[in-house]
Amino acid sequence: MHTFSISLPATSANLGPAFDAAALALGLTLRVEARKAKKFSIVATGRDSAICSRVRNHLILTTYEEVLRSEKKPVSQLALTIANEFPIGKGFGSSSAARLAGIALAVHFGKLRWSSARIIGEASQREHHPDNAAACWMGGVTVARMCGEAETQVARLVPKGKWPLLLVIPEESLPTETARAVLPDEYSRADTVANIQNSMLLLAALFQGDRKLLASSLEDRIHQPYRAELCPLLPALQDFPANDGVLGIALSGAGPSVLMFLDPEARVEKTKAKVEACLREQGLNAELLLTSIAKRGGEASFLRRSR
Repeated sequence: MHTFSISLPATSANLGPAFDAAALALGLTLRVEARKAKKFSIVATGRDSAICSRVRNHLILTTYEEVLRSEKKPVSQLALTIANEFPIGKGFGSSSAARLAGIALAVHFGKLRWSSARIIGEASQREHHPDNAAACWMGGVTVARMCGEAETQVARLVPKGKWPLLLVIPEESLPTETARAVLPDEYSRADTVANIQNSMLLLAALFQGDRKLLASSLEDRIHQPYRAELCPLLPALQDFPANDGVLGIALSGAGPSVLMFLDPEARVEKTKAKVEACLREQGLNAELLLTSIAKRGGEASFLRRSR
């Protein structure tokens, strides 16, 4: 009980039309190891290590403390070792992963008998929506909704076939609050119906391994048109030729990064080079990172350590 470790994947939510409802886990991880200590401390390596190593107001530690205090459990001070592979504040669920890590630490060191549903619900309540939390904890592709103050309903699927992904990551970050602020309070019936249709077709495409269906189902009318000005990579890539190895694109979460679904029959490195050239022609710089859908989430390593 004195040491604990957990590995959580990055996530990409919304997936075009499935706004605040669906997300997928990515092959990039946040690994947290913890042991009891005389004071809180963090040693961080990997991407954004300077942010990850700040003890003050650290989201993992504040969540850990809040959960234990709400359950009237003693708070043991911890020494954390963090190895992070995914960007913070760029649309890959970093806050959900941090909250889930903090909750998992509280469950372990506080000896809480929480189910996965309770863990996801607690993270979702703190995030105010469950999409990233569900995919981060369960892996694969998830559809989730809040059905109570700290309760969620989650459906998980592992897509059929191979789905190589290309992440297009700008240098600047975008606060979720800023991305939310540009959205309207109301939508037309036509836009709402179109998104419902496309989101259902999107899930069917992933479940059936239908690439053509996926390519035609990523259209969104709820959030991407309003966020395009804040996320210049999206309009720059929306007209990328379909026959150049890209099946479709969407904002990753609230942006500003872009998620691109690649044709597994095309040479992914060649496709990546074409995307890079496309951005260069428009005077845009971004990091391009090849990855795939992660089948496992944080639940797998949590249950393994809890046995």
